[in-house]
Amino acid sequence: MAKEKILVVDDEEDILELVRYNLAKEGYQVTSALSGEEALARLKEFPPDIILLDLMLPGLDGLDVCRQVKKHPVTANIPVIMLTAKGEDADIVTGLELGAEDYITKPFSPRVLLARIKAVLRRHKLETPEDNAVVTIHELTINPARHEVLVTGKPMTLTATEFRILHFLARRPGWVFSRDQIISAVKGDDYPVTERSVDVQIVGLRKKLGSAGNVIETVRGVGYRFKE
Repeated sequence: MAKEKILVVDDEEDILELVRYNLAKEGYQVTSALSGEEALARLKEFPPDIILLDLMLPGLDGLDVCRQVKKHPVTANIPVIMLTAKGEDADIVTGLELGAEDYITKPFSPRVLLARIKAVLRRHKLETPEDNAVVTIHELTINPARHEVLVTGKPMTLTATEFRILHFLARRPGWVFSRDQIISAVKGDDYPVTERSVDVQIVGLRKKLGSAGNVIETVRGVGYRFKE
């Protein structure tokens, strides 16, 4: 039986009960919160292995909660799956850029939700010691264990997704990767994101890296590579 801890955040009690029932049946340890403020309090009482987070919450909304989770060193590596309503595309993109790992649109099948949770947890566990090795190349130092990027010794603030893309490319300088390959590497083959989202992440990365941003090269008609 699974023993991972899951925090479910939703202001609709019937959805909370449905999700809690199905997760508990699979052996997960489940706690819940009805608001963003309550969710942040629960993080300290019940450090979860994954968070299911509704975006439409009273008071502190889901995006604000995600932002706070991903910016804090203690919680930054906790995977977040967003629960969204139809028509929230802009919020979904924002959530992904903040570092959320996945999203699922309401109404959803409990079987699909369980499959998504298992996929995200599986990817999260696939990290190896090699994945955590420090990469030093050009003006960059990338430390996966500390989730830290230095440009000429100065720390940069990146989202979780930006960090994964940079680390993936920097470990293989000179290799050209398609957008699909980048999506598969940083999110998994079943991740529902468009190729356009990769372009948005790359633009954001280059901007944040400043003069070092030119190490990420565009290969027209193919994808991207890290300069050798």
